[in-house]
Amino acid sequence: MDSALSVHHLKKTYSNGVEALKGASLEIPTGDFFALLGPNGAGKTTIIGIITGLVNKTAGTASIFGYDIDTQPEMARAQIGLVGQEINFNPFEKPIDIVINQGGYYGIPRSIAIPRAKKLLTDLELGDKMQDKAMALSGGMKRRLMIARALIHEPRFLVLDEPTAGVDVQLRHGMWEYLRTLTKGGVTILLTTHYLEEAEQLAKHVAIINKGQIVANGTMDEILAMHDPSTKLGTGGFQGGRLEEVFLKLTKES
Repeated sequence: MDSALSVHHLKKTYSNGVEALKGASLEIPTGDFFALLGPNGAGKTTIIGIITGLVNKTAGTASIFGYDIDTQPEMARAQIGLVGQEINFNPFEKPIDIVINQGGYYGIPRSIAIPRAKKLLTDLELGDKMQDKAMALSGGMKRRLMIARALIHEPRFLVLDEPTAGVDVQLRHGMWEYLRTLTKGGVTILLTTHYLEEAEQLAKHVAIINKGQIVANGTMDEILAMHDPSTKLGTGGFQGGRLEEVFLKLTKES
C-alpha cells in the first residue's frame, strides 16, 4: 500500500535567500498518527505549505497516496484536509454554512453536505452552536469548527498545524479523543504541535525537524529511547518529559 505521504529531498529557498528546507525526507504510513515537531522557523509549516499547494518547492518530490503534487496536483490535494494555524473563516457566517460551503469547493451536493456537516459538528460538540454566528464561538470551538470544515470532503489525510493552540486542557483532551477515533477509522493524521505531551500521547511515529533538516525520525518508542535518564535538571529544578528532553537535546545540538 502507498504511504499516505512520501517526501524526498525537499528543499525550499525563499526569495530573500532564507533556506527553509535543506533536503528534508519523510515517509508517513497509511493510517498513521504522525507528529512533526520542531522549534519555530524549523520548516514544519513550509513542508505543510508545499504538500497542500500553498508554497512552491525549490527541489525534491512529494506525493500523497501515490499522487505526485507536481504531475497530479488536483488528485493529491483532494486527499488532504487542512487545519491551519490561523482562524480563517468568515466570522459572520454560521458554522453549518461554513462547513457546507467548504463541501461545495469539492463538488459535494448540498443534499450530501448538509447531513454530513450536521454530523461532523455534532461529533465535535458544536451541535447546539451550528446556527450561531461563528464570531460567538470560543477559541476552542473555532478550532473544532476548522476540523469539521477540513473533514467535509472525507479526506484520507488530515493535516493539523497547531490545532490546539490557545485551547484549554479539557477541550484539548476532548479533541484528542476525537482524533483517535479518526485514525481508528483509517484517516492518516499529520500533527504539528508545541505541546510535546500532546504528541507523546497521540503519535505512533514522530520526526523532529531543526533548521530545515530532519534530525530524528522513528516510532515514538524509538525517539523516547534516545532520552538520557542522567540528564540534569533544568533551571529551577524543572525536569521535562522524555520527549521534551530529547527534543531540546536534538534542537540544541544541531
